Amino acid sequence: MTLPGKTEALGGRAEPAKSDGLAVALCSVAKTARRRFFWAVWWTSAPEVHPFRRPDAANGGAKTIEDAVAAAERATGRAVTLVDAKWARAVNRMLRGQAPFLPHELDGARPRASKPRAPEDASAWQVLGVARDARPEEVRAAYKRRALETHPDTGGESHAFIRVQRAYERLMSVARRPRSRRG
Repeated sequence: MTLPGKTEALGGRAEPAKSDGLAVALCSVAKTARRRFFWAVWWTSAPEVHPFRRPDAANGGAKTIEDAVAAAERATGRAVTLVDAKWARAVNRMLRGQAPFLPHELDGARPRASKPRAPEDASAWQVLGVARDARPEEVRAAYKRRALETHPDTGGESHAFIRVQRAYERLMSVARRPRSRRG
């Protein structure tokens, strides 16, 4: 795949865009989930984390690393220098609509803020706001209401949403047990 605006297609072969560019083309190769190799190559300027710089050309499906490097060299029309595979993984993630880098891959990543903890003694009934003798239909309705309130997509906190999910699962598993086995 040749990315638009970075190369000119001549006779079916991608040629480097005319610019001052790098002295050496940089190529990153990463193994994919299907055990093939995805490559990305930069020749106009080096890859950057912030903002993420797209490659000048990229493609996948090579059976070996050597095949991937040869394809990258054909795309650039010159020899390439291999760089860290994190760049090819980042491009592959970006093409799937995900963030280019995972938090642990970023150099100097900020430490995660600790989540506020809810009181541990809150029972599943308290989390959902139902009585201990509530019927399964009431538990289900309370879950739907609390899920809408706490879901991260609607402005809620993810840890609160997870507590609501766990409380619902716990109460529904109790409701499914025969009365003789309920605690």
